[in-house]
Amino acid sequence: MRVAGQADVMPGSALRVEVEGVAICLVNTEGSFYALRDNCSHKDFPLSEGEVLGHRLTCAWHGAAFDVTTGNALSLPAIKPVKTYDVALEDGAVWVRVS
Repeated sequence: MRVAGQADVMPGSALRVEVEGVAICLVNTEGSFYALRDNCSHKDFPLSEGEVLGHRLTCAWHGAAFDVTTGNALSLPAIKPVKTYDVALEDGAVWVRVS
């Protein structure tokens, strides 16, 4: 599903989008796009409000960090990964598949 234009997500930032009823955190880092479930695995808080630095996304609430390429937790208090989704870029648009 088309979720945004590439220009809608500036490098080094995240954007909350919804695909088939699922909240997705869309991340642009260094010109590459990644999609993760927009829910910190530590506490129920949107990751899209966090900080992007390289491939690291840090939750704004308690500082848990995740690798945007894999969803793996990188720092406490999170120990569980977050789900990632396939992303495709086509004609300036960002597409995400959740199923």
